[in-house]
Amino acid sequence: MSRSSLNRAIKKWPSWLVLLVLVVVMLVIGIGRDSGPSTAEERIDAIARRMVCPTCDGESVYESRGSASQAIRQEIARQVAAGVATDDQIVTAIDDSYEADLRLVPDAEGLEAVIWIVPVVVAVIAVAGLVFVFRRWRDEGSLVPTDEERALVDEVLRNAESST
Repeated sequence: MSRSSLNRAIKKWPSWLVLLVLVVVMLVIGIGRDSGPSTAEERIDAIARRMVCPTCDGESVYESRGSASQAIRQEIARQVAAGVATDDQIVTAIDDSYEADLRLVPDAEGLEAVIWIVPVVVAVIAVAGLVFVFRRWRDEGSLVPTDEERALVDEVLRNAESST
């Protein structure tokens, strides 16, 4: 296989599709990784940032200094100090104890995951479609005129000369 044919083979769209799949897989793995253990105070702050204050307007438990937020923060601190529950379990337990939904960021599971992924998938499909269409137009379009096109131009020019 010559170098130029290898270059053409690499430039074909299946290679780009494989690259795109690899990038998406790496992003999913990177997003899903745990950053490792943190101090109790960092855990409390991280959990408080994920929850919305039930009495405040658009503030997280971490930002708010209202009595409800302080109570939630104390409950988070108590559960973190107990060391039994994970961050997600603590958020779920506190969220379940209130009537309102206290999650500031939706879960990345089930329907919520689909809601997060659909725009990305649509964008990727749109870009791939545009690349496909532009390549097709480029390959179909030729800068060298055909004999029929030359004859048509000649006929139009003759008609234009005879009418003047």
